[in-house]
Amino acid sequence: MGLGRNLETALLKAVRSLEIKAFGLLSPELELLSDEELADKCRHPEDYQLFVLAEAFRRGWTVEQVARLNQWNPYFLQKIKGLVDFAAKLAASPFALSTLKQAKRLGYADAEIARLWHCSEQEVYAFRQKHGLKPVFKQVDTTAGEVEATTPYFYSSYDEEDEGKSSDRRKVVVLGSGPIRIGQGIEFDYCSVQAVKALRRAGVESIIINNNPETVSTDFDTADRLYFEPLTLEDVCAVLEKERPEGVIVQFGGQTAISLAKGLAARGYRIMGTSLADTDRAEERGLFDQVLQEIGVRRPRGGCVASLAEAEQLAGEIGFPLMVRPSYVLGGRAMQIVYDRAELRTVLAGALQEFPGQQIWLDQYLLGKEVEVDAIADGETDCIPGIMEHLERAGIHSGDSIAVYPPQSISPEQQAVITDLTVALARRLQIKGLVNIQYVIYQDEVYVLEVNPRSSRTVPFLSKVTGVPLVDLATRVILGETLAGMGIKNGLWPVGDKVAVKVPVFSFSKLRRVEPSLGPEMKSTGEVMGIDRQYRKALYKALLAAGVHLPTHGTLLATLADRDKAEGIKLVRRFYQLGFRIIATAGTARAISRAGMEVTTVKKLHTGSEEILEKIRYGQVQCVLNTTTHGRKIASDGFIIRRTADEQGIPCFTSLDTAEAWLQVLEANSPSLIAL
Repeated sequence: MGLGRNLETALLKAVRSLEIKAFGLLSPELELLSDEELADKCRHPEDYQLFVLAEAFRRGWTVEQVARLNQWNPYFLQKIKGLVDFAAKLAASPFALSTLKQAKRLGYADAEIARLWHCSEQEVYAFRQKHGLKPVFKQVDTTAGEVEATTPYFYSSYDEEDEGKSSDRRKVVVLGSGPIRIGQGIEFDYCSVQAVKALRRAGVESIIINNNPETVSTDFDTADRLYFEPLTLEDVCAVLEKERPEGVIVQFGGQTAISLAKGLAARGYRIMGTSLADTDRAEERGLFDQVLQEIGVRRPRGGCVASLAEAEQLAGEIGFPLMVRPSYVLGGRAMQIVYDRAELRTVLAGALQEFPGQQIWLDQYLLGKEVEVDAIADGETDCIPGIMEHLERAGIHSGDSIAVYPPQSISPEQQAVITDLTVALARRLQIKGLVNIQYVIYQDEVYVLEVNPRSSRTVPFLSKVTGVPLVDLATRVILGETLAGMGIKNGLWPVGDKVAVKVPVFSFSKLRRVEPSLGPEMKSTGEVMGIDRQYRKALYKALLAAGVHLPTHGTLLATLADRDKAEGIKLVRRFYQLGFRIIATAGTARAISRAGMEVTTVKKLHTGSEEILEKIRYGQVQCVLNTTTHGRKIASDGFIIRRTADEQGIPCFTSLDTAEAWLQVLEANSPSLIAL
């Protein structure tokens, strides 16, 4: 949401808050459309509708023409056209102060002005500063004028009167996480709010910058002062220039806040907690690899490439399968596992196009047990509240994995190694506050996958189940306290007498044509937790809370990729022993039959048969076990089966590990369990 003194400002603030790399109403790919294609997009609105309309006006279309196509109120179309027309005027008047003043009153961002002037954002910023062109802050009147408003709730405007008088108290700014979406969710708002509470308890004035209206951090009574502003360098700096805080905390706002750290530091603002240099050593793959080499930690073999030729050479040295990822990613975006050279070429071409200028990392993909740790460090003491075991093996994004605390299948010796490595990494990276580390256990050896010098998706989960207030402790460390001074000992926190299971929640049934199979790119939209003294009961509760229907009998449809058949047939046998009827596509059916089980063969979709889909749609299938082949395609048999199962509310397991977890619940099923 954007707030401004006019519609244009509010609209442009909201647009740049989307974090789609847009600071104005230009979408370059729309310039490639023909007039006929553009008119069709005007008639049939999608998520890029604002940019479509702007492109229409950029081509000289009138308000009346566009209104006939989409039936919009002409008033709003006129506002969009006005922004497009003024952008042309702005482009023709580089560094003209009077035009710049008009642009800022209309809400144009420095980054968008820089694009139009063919210069850097820093040059626009310096020009504004030189001429004293700065925003003032207006107070949101939450009483609708009935009485005098005293709400500490502000937004910026290029106006005359400033209504946001700041205090002389010790103060700290906490950056929120901006839009909640797949890859970055409510967990970071939880952390921001807990940080604000810790600041208040410490007697420090808390200031939140965020502008997602659905979060607790943007409730006007959460922080001492709320600035409802986009999380961009320009907008955040405007608040910091006004408030002059002791520093800025970026580690609780996810990747959105972390990505602003470098720009804020360059403009002279202090980043509290883990330093910018140390954050960069953990976030940037090349620097991180050097850290691991320095302390002798095992890691998957890998390297960075900038071209297809380099990638093919490195792949020849490492071997397949490989994990392909850009240096900086959010929610595993653009990360994929590739199994051969043809797939590598396709994936790498897409990654280089989507992330121009970034190095692409190729890592050896180790098919092992993934483990996750959240810790608090102050440079001398490292508190590890718990180790979490992922049920799905490495290759499934940690946000999409079922996580179990405490670990059920990791030996005490391996847990000791993980504890020692966590302490060593936190010390070497000079972590001050929270850190999240992901490991993989492969052939009984512990390897480090990545270190995130910030809060993570599992912080709320681990805080609730262990009783350790991770964010509170981390905030106190950031303010200068020591863990030892708080009575916190070094190392792993003692395990209690309960087991907790975190299960992800997906929205595939509402997101049509989205591939529902799991992989390195995060797809879950939330999570639930089950707690009990017994692992299987905790798992049962969590699955039930996630909305997973657990049929105890019926028909299983199995269709397994060749690489998964040996392991998958063992799971099919367990379903068979539970009394499930088995149907399968030809190749899988042959393997099941050779294993001594009765199976009915169903025809594949590409043969022209609708048999599989009819069985799913008409309730003749109660669950699906479907693992993906290389190079998933929207039109493939597997994709259509997975989509149909999801749309019918039928459990569809694309990970053998998830199916294994489900089987454990079914095999342990008893009247006493059902009566919980």
